[in-house]
Amino acid sequence: MRRFLIWSALAVVIGLGLAGAGYWAYWNFYARFQPVTVTRNQAEIQRLLDEASWVSEGGGGQPLYIVGYRDSATSQRYEREETEKLRAGGVEVRVIVFARADREGQTLSSAAERATVAELWLNRDWVLYQRWTATPAASWTAAGIPPSDGNLARSAVVEASRTFVTKINDLLRDAGVPTGYPLVIWRDRDGFMKACACTDARSWPFIRDDFDAPDRVAPGEPSDPGMAVPSDAPPQAPGAPDSLPYPTLPGIPPANGQPGQPGAAPQTPTPTPRTTSTPPGQTATPQPTQQDESTFY
Repeated sequence: MRRFLIWSALAVVIGLGLAGAGYWAYWNFYARFQPVTVTRNQAEIQRLLDEASWVSEGGGGQPLYIVGYRDSATSQRYEREETEKLRAGGVEVRVIVFARADREGQTLSSAAERATVAELWLNRDWVLYQRWTATPAASWTAAGIPPSDGNLARSAVVEASRTFVTKINDLLRDAGVPTGYPLVIWRDRDGFMKACACTDARSWPFIRDDFDAPDRVAPGEPSDPGMAVPSDAPPQAPGAPDSLPYPTLPGIPPANGQPGQPGAAPQTPTPTPRTTSTPPGQTATPQPTQQDESTFY
């Protein structure tokens, strides 16, 4: 009986250990990357999103908001890798940028960044946003954009972007969403609001699944005029790299204007031996002749 109790207790401990290990593996490799369904403060969060000055390429469809700042490498990577996939799933991507506030006396945003954020919030210029994100942050000078520093109106716009981020993070934190960027907010097909602090790329497939968006977008689709292939281009062999067709060169004309077939080698004229005339009354100077072993006159 005692042995039975010992083995039973050991089996219970092993079972609890396996169950705990299985739950930890489920949480660590899957559950913690799932988006959070927002059940609190939905109306306040939606009001903030509607009042914010987002920029978008357009296209209509279900809106999805991406909140981030310029120097966030993860935000830039998410936009670069996921935006086209989401658009293929019928999503209108709306980007909201902000300038980070100073922290402990350290300035976390540059004057050019603050000026650009103010301009985007005022005019919502998508072309400007594309130029900004396509230029390295250290090389961006915000040329032609009015500065926000020293301008009360534009400085207030920069502060409004920071206030927006502070408020929406506070509301989402109450719903169980941690603070992180890019902060992605959308509604699924059933109308439930979801949010994701998508600092890890393993969270991104869950967003695509909500919109039935493809996992990859083939380059050179017909919607991209720059990648269109002419109809008369010769077919390429399977697996061959994309390359330009070999140009058709005109026929090479024959040398010396002589008629001939294209591509035929020009004929070399036979050289005429040079003759020297001797004036009357003078004896011609003997010329050397080449023999087999010697030269003589």
